[in-house]
Amino acid sequence: MSITRDILATYRGPGQVVSRRLAMGVREDRGLAVLMAACVTIFIAQWPRLAREAHLEGLELNMLLGAQLWVWIFIMPLAFYVLAIIVQIVMRIFGRKIDGFSSRFALFWALLAIAPISLFRGLVGGFVGPGAVYDSIGLIAILVFTWFWVSGLRSTAVSDT
Repeated sequence: MSITRDILATYRGPGQVVSRRLAMGVREDRGLAVLMAACVTIFIAQWPRLAREAHLEGLELNMLLGAQLWVWIFIMPLAFYVLAIIVQIVMRIFGRKIDGFSSRFALFWALLAIAPISLFRGLVGGFVGPGAVYDSIGLIAILVFTWFWVSGLRSTAVSDT
């Protein structure tokens, strides 16, 4: 399946999509590509909000974009790798066997799968601005991300009992 079809399928059954993608084999390049696609999408989703912010506050847009570029393309991928390692260790402590790639891929796929919500939130941030709607979409994004991530982890982890 294509990436976009798999993203849409994730909204129907996140664990199944992660399992199917993991069945393609352990390929770190594929995991890194998914992570970088998610980070680039989240970076692009920030543009309308940053343009509004720069216009209203009289700030330089390039400065704001450069800061977000640094965060989402260089810092956050490393943070997501560390988070996946921590989750893998915690799951092993609680008796769930999960390999490193599966832990990473479940996280990375959840990030990429919420791309449509991230893009919509960015548009709302740019056109409507901060407020209840913007915050509500952020909350929905967090809840959907958690659902996708936990479902992906559950589909790959095996109980130690």
